[in-house]
Amino acid sequence: MAQHASALQTSAKATSADGLRGRPAVSLVTVQADVNDVLEKAKAGDREAFRELFRRHRSDVARLAYRMLGNQTDLEDVIQEVFLQVHRSLADFRGQSKFSTWLHRVTVNVVLMNRRAARSRPVFAAEAITDEEVEGGHRPDEEASRNERMAAFRRVLEKLPEKKRTVFVLHEIEGLLPAEIAEMVDAPVLTVRTRLFYARRELCELMRAEPSLVHLAKTLTEDREAGCE
Repeated sequence: MAQHASALQTSAKATSADGLRGRPAVSLVTVQADVNDVLEKAKAGDREAFRELFRRHRSDVARLAYRMLGNQTDLEDVIQEVFLQVHRSLADFRGQSKFSTWLHRVTVNVVLMNRRAARSRPVFAAEAITDEEVEGGHRPDEEASRNERMAAFRRVLEKLPEKKRTVFVLHEIEGLLPAEIAEMVDAPVLTVRTRLFYARRELCELMRAEPSLVHLAKTLTEDREAGCE
């Protein structure tokens, strides 16, 4: 399922090995030390360090928030609220999980609160253009077909119950592990897996009603691992 879902993402751009050749090697230990240093400074109240956290993680927060919101109307407000919550709670972050996992959890919570406050289903807008867009572009006819599939997929995704949609987005689109998602949504791993199973199955059924997704639904139905018997 993950490979098919990723085909519907506009930000599905792989980094080629050739693109990395010739660049100086960077030690993972050095990178992690830098991350820890910025975190500790930000926790201590260093404003520049917090701005650095914002610069490094804003795009990740924006991407996840957009995929969960389904529109750009409240996106900037949500991003600001996420980092406001991070600023308020950063001193309590003890490093028991990765910072990115903790940040995802804050983002999920803020988005869910935003959706509940709205008391209505959002209308999906066109996908936001990001710096991760596939290079090379598409011909007009390909772009129109692609946009139609994306809009259709968002419509069916929006029809999923909130809890199922959340785990689906986090697992199939964001690529997070069930154990990470369980920590974010405060549920047992088995519960996350169960929600994911039924989310996949319901999506398969919903996609059959969308002409542009019929072929994808058929492919998923043939994939037993997707839970679409």
